[in-house]
Amino acid sequence: MTTAYEAIIGLEVHAQLLTTSKLFCGCSTAFGAPPNSNICPVCTGQPGALPVLNQRAVEFAIRAGLALHCRIAPVSLFARKNYFYPDLPKGYQISQYDQPLCLGGHLDISCDGEAKRITILRIHMEEDAGKSTHDIGQATTSHVDLNRACVPLIEIVSGPDLRSPQEAGQYLRALRAILMYLHICDGNMEEGSLRCDANISIRPKGSTVFGTRTELKNLNSFRFLERALAYEIERQIDVVSAGGTVVQETLLWDEKRGRTLSMRSKEEAHDYRYFPDPDLPPLVVDDAMIGAIRAALPELPEAKMARYTGEFGLSAYDARVLTSEKALATFFEHAVTAHRAPKKIANWITTELLGRLNARGESFESLRITPPQLAGLVALVDEGTISGKMAKQVFDTMYATGEAPQAIIAREGLSQVSDSAALETMIDELLATQSAQVAAYRQGKTNLFGFFVGQIMKKTAGRANPALVNALLRKKLEEE
Repeated sequence: MTTAYEAIIGLEVHAQLLTTSKLFCGCSTAFGAPPNSNICPVCTGQPGALPVLNQRAVEFAIRAGLALHCRIAPVSLFARKNYFYPDLPKGYQISQYDQPLCLGGHLDISCDGEAKRITILRIHMEEDAGKSTHDIGQATTSHVDLNRACVPLIEIVSGPDLRSPQEAGQYLRALRAILMYLHICDGNMEEGSLRCDANISIRPKGSTVFGTRTELKNLNSFRFLERALAYEIERQIDVVSAGGTVVQETLLWDEKRGRTLSMRSKEEAHDYRYFPDPDLPPLVVDDAMIGAIRAALPELPEAKMARYTGEFGLSAYDARVLTSEKALATFFEHAVTAHRAPKKIANWITTELLGRLNARGESFESLRITPPQLAGLVALVDEGTISGKMAKQVFDTMYATGEAPQAIIAREGLSQVSDSAALETMIDELLATQSAQVAAYRQGKTNLFGFFVGQIMKKTAGRANPALVNALLRKKLEEE
């Protein structure tokens, strides 16, 4: 029955902005501070306390809008979004409603080798709420930490253009990469710096009418997003296929049980009663400010990919992998600056380096190897100082210790034997003791060449220069 339906998915992504102070007060935004230590009368909603807008947060929001091809509104409004929740002491959240800062952008993604454009309906600014915790203190008591209250957020709302969990995952990955390239969000999903809500419905394939949608709240990993969407799509198809009706409701994802759980139904949905915040004037942005921010935008993943395939001659796959994280792209470029061998360096990064990180479940930030060290290793192979096989052995030690390749090679005695005279002497001695095999080779059994090479490599403990060994052996064997 799955093939008879298609999914309609839209994402609302919340990104915490990397400002040092909060959106409407001077309190620190530092993560991990003791509970309720970064608070003041403004962010705790004390009577008479007045908000003052953080200009840096506005600049960051505009930076995101420009990177996502949005139109920046010359005038936008802050509104009060009214609802009750224990971690919202004011009883309302300052957000933007009918007049947001950024409108009408897009983000291009690639899924299964096909490009697709996802609409960005709007990007608006808002303050974060506090955090309720239930796993400390008394088991029957909840606690509220207001350190996060008033931390600046942008909410990026996509159109209903996504059709699968995989597309949704690619969209969120691409969006996260852009925000991190812009240096306006650290992208840390475990700490809640980046999280998303997903709206999901199904309809018969070929239909243009949207079905009843549900909302999945607070998804904070790519894996959770994709698993939750896959489950919810199948659940809705099962309901409709059995003659039932999908209920509009808000859901939470239970990763342990691998299923969605109802949080509240349509009948319990809040009426937020938006109205313009009387304490904040309209946000006015002029062309000069927009122009200055646009001029300072860094090279973004899409442009960097095009440069890598053009200037460096990399494959689209390698370019996509290398630009998926800003830190990874920076590592690659610094290595290429140290040794101009982009294809070889890209191969070492995408296979050896990332392969080890993934196998060990380690993050790129924990990497001990530096770009000049990797470039130096590639250069030593190019110079013939070590073979490719030796290089992998050296790389293992570099990965574990962070040592320079030259130091490892010197300590372990791994330098390649490239002395022609010494190798010629070894070859002469070998051929003298293997007269039957030499005769057989000269009579047409050329597959014996590998045997001769293997014997020389064995005599040198694998350190002989393979290219030089091949050339000298071939010359000697062809002599009559």
